[in-house]
Amino acid sequence: MTIRPITIYGEPVLHAVTREVTVIDDDLQTLIDDMFETQDAAHGVGLAATQVGVGLRLFTYEFANDDGVPERGVVINPRLQLGKVSKVLPDPDEESEGCLSVPGATYPLKRAEWVRVTGLDRNGEPLDFEATGWFARVMQHETDHLDGKLYVDRLEDRYKKRAFKFMKNRHWLVPGNTWTPGEDEDPFGH
Repeated sequence: MTIRPITIYGEPVLHAVTREVTVIDDDLQTLIDDMFETQDAAHGVGLAATQVGVGLRLFTYEFANDDGVPERGVVINPRLQLGKVSKVLPDPDEESEGCLSVPGATYPLKRAEWVRVTGLDRNGEPLDFEATGWFARVMQHETDHLDGKLYVDRLEDRYKKRAFKFMKNRHWLVPGNTWTPGEDEDPFGH
């Protein structure tokens, strides 16, 4: 297994819709293993293939939940059915997200409290489960990556302005920026 560099906002693969996985082979299994290794080294709860520069529709996750779903897994070709998203402003203390592709920043964002997830596991077997609370948030965040969106793209205007100023000051709004967990300083202070 290999720890791969994590792409940072501005890298084109992060802003494009991914391709469906059509073949589950040894190369895909290697990618999945590398994604877990990278996610673990970065102390992340999820990692989309785009975040390691691969435009395929899959993500890994590790998140303890009360939904009866294994806390560590892979979702290939995910599709989400979302519950209603509240129109109330997000609570900065309870609803702030971070992202390994916007390292070191967190901003409040409202998400649906319930989702149904369908897709395939790493062996090509069908998945169909419900996720609630923060586990639902993780599923939405990672699936957004596969649709070419990052959480900062969904922020309400005042937080979006702060986020883009943060990224502009770090020269991240252009291609070519990455960080490598275990080699570069941990931007989240783990």
